Amino acid sequence: MAWRNSAPRRKITVRCLNMWIKRKPKNRRLERGNVLDVKLRAKEIRAARLRLATTAVGLSLGTVMGLYLLWRVGDWALDEFVFNNDAFAIRELDIQTDGSIPVEQLRKWAGVRPGDNLLALDLNRVKDDLELAPMIQSVAVERVLPRTLKISVIEREPIARMKMLQLQPGGGLELVSYYLDKSGHVIQPLPACVDTISLNGDALPVLSGGNAAEFLPGSAIHSPKVSAALRLIAEFENSPMAGLVDLKSVDVSGTEVLQVTTGQGSRITIALDRLEDQLRHWRLVYDLGKNMGKAIGTLDLSVTNNAPAIWLEAAPAPPLAPKPNSASPNRNKHV
Repeated sequence: MAWRNSAPRRKITVRCLNMWIKRKPKNRRLERGNVLDVKLRAKEIRAARLRLATTAVGLSLGTVMGLYLLWRVGDWALDEFVFNNDAFAIRELDIQTDGSIPVEQLRKWAGVRPGDNLLALDLNRVKDDLELAPMIQSVAVERVLPRTLKISVIEREPIARMKMLQLQPGGGLELVSYYLDKSGHVIQPLPACVDTISLNGDALPVLSGGNAAEFLPGSAIHSPKVSAALRLIAEFENSPMAGLVDLKSVDVSGTEVLQVTTGQGSRITIALDRLEDQLRHWRLVYDLGKNMGKAIGTLDLSVTNNAPAIWLEAAPAPPLAPKPNSASPNRNKHV
């Protein structure tokens, strides 16, 4: 019985071993095929990625080279057909000014020469160079194709002057006049640029008592007293007192007041504000004194009510000083 039972067991064992031995070679072939297939796909993916990267790099380099060549060609075309083209060379320089600066001086400051290329010219550079001159308020520069450059200059109009001592290069001191426009910009005109026909400096009111350190040519003075004095001088021409008296000098050294001296010998104290009301009050006092046959000696208009005044016996009034002639627009012109 024991032998009979062991025989089937041996058969089963042998059969299982045979099945395992037969199946193992078959599984190895399948595994080897799968490995080869995975390696093949990985190589294809790497090759595809390499081709894509190469194509991208080539396109990028081609685009950069194309843009560079296009830029170089465009730059060459601009130089050849525009900036170096004699058809756009400046032949006419039209300079106009409303003041007294000679045209040749403006041409020198502009730094523009006949033959310069009109399109290559930096208009902002010309404008900035001209506006560096203290006498110039603003400049407009315009191209008029094909060969004309137009420059329009607006000069500062002085309404007051201040005399200051200035050290000369050769030694010694000289009394130099600085001029102020209504915005407070300091002007020191060159002797060659002063036109005595359009600008009679001696007829302008003298500003005294200011801080000499603030009087820098080309810069603006921001002192409240100087600003008030310039407003007074500017508004005086359209005030009720215009044509009756002259403003000879304005002293700004006082505290919160201006000391005005007229060409007729009157001394008027004026507050920094309420200029229009004070000028109107001045006219009322002037008319009152005229009716009494008196002239104003001193008058304190800084007092709101009951302005103190000292009367003088009326005398023949001296003639009014000639007013500076306003320069006519476009008086200086060169084409």
